[in-house]
Amino acid sequence: MKDESINSGRVQKAPENFLTQDGIRTVFAEGKKGRRDFIRNAFAAAAAGAAAPMAMAQGNPVPTEGGDPNILNLPEHATGLGQGVASNNGYGVPSKFESNIQRRQSPGLTQTTQASVSFAPLQSLFGIVTPSGLHFERHHQGWWDIDPSKHRFMINGMVKKPMVFTMDEIMRLPSVSRFHFIECGANTAVDWGNVAVPTVQYTHGMLSCSEFTGVPLITLLELAGADLKNGKFVLAEGGDGSAMTRTIPMSLITSGEVLVAYGQNGEMLRPENGYPLRLIVPGVQGVSWVKYLRRIEVGDKPYAAKDEAVHYIDLQPGGLHRQYTNIQECKSVVTTPSGGQVLLDKGFYNITGLAWSGKGKIKRVDVSTDGGRNWRQARLETPVLSKALTRFNLDWVWDGKPAIIQSRAQDDTGFVQPTYQQLRAVRGTRSIYHNNAIQSWLVQENGEVKNVQIS
Repeated sequence: MKDESINSGRVQKAPENFLTQDGIRTVFAEGKKGRRDFIRNAFAAAAAGAAAPMAMAQGNPVPTEGGDPNILNLPEHATGLGQGVASNNGYGVPSKFESNIQRRQSPGLTQTTQASVSFAPLQSLFGIVTPSGLHFERHHQGWWDIDPSKHRFMINGMVKKPMVFTMDEIMRLPSVSRFHFIECGANTAVDWGNVAVPTVQYTHGMLSCSEFTGVPLITLLELAGADLKNGKFVLAEGGDGSAMTRTIPMSLITSGEVLVAYGQNGEMLRPENGYPLRLIVPGVQGVSWVKYLRRIEVGDKPYAAKDEAVHYIDLQPGGLHRQYTNIQECKSVVTTPSGGQVLLDKGFYNITGLAWSGKGKIKRVDVSTDGGRNWRQARLETPVLSKALTRFNLDWVWDGKPAIIQSRAQDDTGFVQPTYQQLRAVRGTRSIYHNNAIQSWLVQENGEVKNVQIS
């Protein structure tokens, strides 16, 4: 194992409740009683262990009088009037105590005069839905806040009747809402080069999951009389300064999965996420989810657009490039404990993380705490949806010794997430995109967690 971690600056504490090792041993001594009894007794033992030092400090084996002033003394919010609804300017915002949970920028990847990337704080999120304000960003020419009354969406090419839609016309059509993940093809890119960025926000943070609302693209193509027999591909074109254009196979569109979306998490898209219209291509790398969508052209061959011939291609060991590698294959990552966090004491922890696959549903996630020598099956929390994030959890008792935590996902096609050794045997060491190797976190004896790689 080679530790390539770098100093992460201020260390964040893991957001769990911690139990003492003695408390866990007490529970284990009672035998296996099932998970609910295990957790209930573990917390009871921890509470007893916490009370004892307070009493012994005064030479008294029983709890002393008094207690937590935060319970005994009524706080201001329990005795006074709160703020009115107008005080939040009509749109809710997070608590001031959560101000440290935010997207973080990176100087990496292709740069313009504006910052081009911000990473979602995966270590601070719960469940599977990414709040719109924390959704990762990737811009090729900066973002725009476009007037929806002036935005137009065109369909041309191999169609009987080229059409132009206004936003009002699109939003009058029957809509669907679906949960899907979006992952940049360059997510986890720096780890290809044995560079261990400090936190899961930087290793895997170009990943988010939302409920998207819109019109299936196939519906719009049928309105225009698209040639679905001979039209094998479409070109999706964005309306920003980079003129982002991507080839999408017609086979994905005829399945009904691809959406022309205007809604995200129950409201209109945010400007940085493509307002007022973007393409949703489930399971496919994020660059194909064209933002500020203005045109779809139906054609009979791949378009080899600039961002398909220069960027988002994989350099193979023999020197050839792998092109049109769109699908984001099965992948997972432990988000807690993860790099930059600190385990405060020995004892019980909930290992949690996210798994996803561009080919379908997650079938299973295994977790190792000894660098892949032994594995335990994690719990998959509902809902488990196709081409969406899946939350997994595993009970773990840390004995205070060094541990290497990993997760390994399997999807319903049978594909199993590879190790770095397996991935590099096929892809070499000079790639940038589509890194879905198993992530390793080293828990040190002092509780600090670092990013490492196992060769």
